Amino acid sequence: MAKPLGFEKPLGMRDILPESLAKQRHLERSLRHCIERWGYEEISTPSLEYYDTVGTASATLTDRMFRLLDKQGHTVVLRPDMTTPIARVVSSLYKDVPLPIRLFYQANVFRAQEKEAGRNAEFFQTGIELIGDGSVDADAEAIALAVFCLRAAGVETFRIAIGHVDFVDGLLEDVIADEDTRQQFRQFLYERDFVGFRQLLETIGIDFEAKKRLDALLRLRGGKGKIAEARALAGDGKAGQAVETIASLWDSLEAYGVTEDLLLDFNLIINLNYYTGVVFEGYAADLGSPLLGGGRYDQLLAQFGRSAPATGFAIKMDRLLTVTPSVKGETTERILLLYTEKRRQEALAKAQQLRAEGVVVITRLVGGRAEIAAENGQGYSRVICMTEQED
Repeated sequence: MAKPLGFEKPLGMRDILPESLAKQRHLERSLRHCIERWGYEEISTPSLEYYDTVGTASATLTDRMFRLLDKQGHTVVLRPDMTTPIARVVSSLYKDVPLPIRLFYQANVFRAQEKEAGRNAEFFQTGIELIGDGSVDADAEAIALAVFCLRAAGVETFRIAIGHVDFVDGLLEDVIADEDTRQQFRQFLYERDFVGFRQLLETIGIDFEAKKRLDALLRLRGGKGKIAEARALAGDGKAGQAVETIASLWDSLEAYGVTEDLLLDFNLIINLNYYTGVVFEGYAADLGSPLLGGGRYDQLLAQFGRSAPATGFAIKMDRLLTVTPSVKGETTERILLLYTEKRRQEALAKAQQLRAEGVVVITRLVGGRAEIAAENGQGYSRVICMTEQED
């Protein structure tokens, strides 16, 4: 017999209590004000999307999607991300809107979790999409805006790591002929498993100089000086072009004045087979998982019939909550207004008057002096008693 579910929630789902939700809403407002000043407009899309359109185009693996059948027999999914639905909108409802288009969102997304994972299946994101601009300056805008968002949210210590998928791919293609082996190396980098990377490097049949180049890849993480090291390692092919893109990108980021919060990571891989150029991840002190992620994805829009370059990022709000200071207490006055039945009309009119003045008023009907005496007024600026006797 199945165990009664009682007060249990579906796996990965959670309640957000008023204290936490108040902080989340405060952060959302701070981020919204920051993003809007850069010319981005807010968009909202349905929680349910067709699997054959949004689901198949999403970077999220199919086995991590919540799939359902609607009454017409179509397979639908709870949106696993916001980037793909926005690509659908830009290619359909916005097909006649000239590029570039700047959109942002604050929404929940859904990704199924294994029981042992202990992670949320529904989580909230704030993100931006800059669609229709393939320039390095567009990448710089996205990264700089990410920096300003984290500053606006009050994250005290953070770094955003920047890489380029073509640097890793180009270097691997230069020294390893077998695609399956290259994919193994990419997987180790994606998982940040440098021990596994080096162990695999010891087993493959390439010359000493080639192994030396791949081993040096793992040390290409730091400041602007790493650009020169990457140039020496890259050669003139795909990896070399990626280095020049990063060099130009860094110049733009210096103009924004944000490089103190950045570092270069030439072995950074965020999502295999999705991003096409510059990628970046944000980390906060004492947080083991990325706070935000983003990059260039120039192939997604073509899947919806409107080929266009694009870049963007998403901030994981649940993680942001853990690395930002508590919201300062409300300065608005909070009044408890106690009243008896005979003075109900007068009391409720008084409450409305105070609320119109910006005061928080909680009203409570009491039966007499005993109930009034039982109210300690804790948590309120003051208590007003409107009873049969004059206060």
